[in-house]
Amino acid sequence: MTGILLIDKPEGWTSNDVVQKLRGVLRERRIGHAGTLDPMATGLLTVFVGRATRAVEFAEADAKRYRAALRLGVVTDTQDITGTVLQSREAEVSQQALEEILPRFTGEIMQAPPMYSAVKVNGERLYKLARRGETVERRERKISIHSLQLLGREGEDWGLDIRCSKGTYVRTLCHDIGEALGCGGCMAALRRTEAGLFRLEDAHTLDEVIRAAAEGEAERLLLPTDTLFQPWPALTVDAKAEKRIRNGNVFHSAEPAGKRRLYSEKGEFLALAEVRDSECRTIKSFYEV
Repeated sequence: MTGILLIDKPEGWTSNDVVQKLRGVLRERRIGHAGTLDPMATGLLTVFVGRATRAVEFAEADAKRYRAALRLGVVTDTQDITGTVLQSREAEVSQQALEEILPRFTGEIMQAPPMYSAVKVNGERLYKLARRGETVERRERKISIHSLQLLGREGEDWGLDIRCSKGTYVRTLCHDIGEALGCGGCMAALRRTEAGLFRLEDAHTLDEVIRAAAEGEAERLLLPTDTLFQPWPALTVDAKAEKRIRNGNVFHSAEPAGKRRLYSEKGEFLALAEVRDSECRTIKSFYEV
């Protein structure tokens, strides 16, 4: 069994919980995921099964889209509503004031990872230091907020639609917006709606996967591995070139320079490759061994 499985992750599950569950349900040891979601978050988790796990590194870099709930007036140690409340106050912030400040957080910005994160400082995970009550200086990193839109208010929370780069902490974004407004803030909810080319509306719940597996039809839920690489031009190679690819060798190509998806004459997805100086060299192979 090989392919990409789009999962609508439920609240309360870690991304690794989902992977472990699927290993048992699909009876496949080779399962991984791209783009970790915190337990409180829900939504699109891109899961790779079988030989497709070799594609995880390419999906990690994809842009993501989220719907987040921003709660103003509340500051927590984790920067989300699950943490210990450090500060709570009335937040009299108008929609206009919030809309006016959002452009400050759009485009390329610097962001310091939160203490409750898996980032390593001096070889130790920040969340482990945080659990011991320690706070250390974190180096800011450049991220990109491609778009940031206010969706309106529901109850005490403001809805945000966010498209952002790899490495963005949405809870930190919520915290920083609150700081900029002078009242503090935290993330009250998070749902991932897009990851690269994939959309939440195409995802399956764990219950759907479990039912399909019980009926012997789980494989029909998988997308082909090459779905991830659709922006790359396709190139079908002859039998001689295919043999060189399977042996890890380069082959001559008259194709223009650039990256390609390589296919056998029978239509099997073989590899990602790059053409340079009339040679085609494999970047990552995906043929079944």
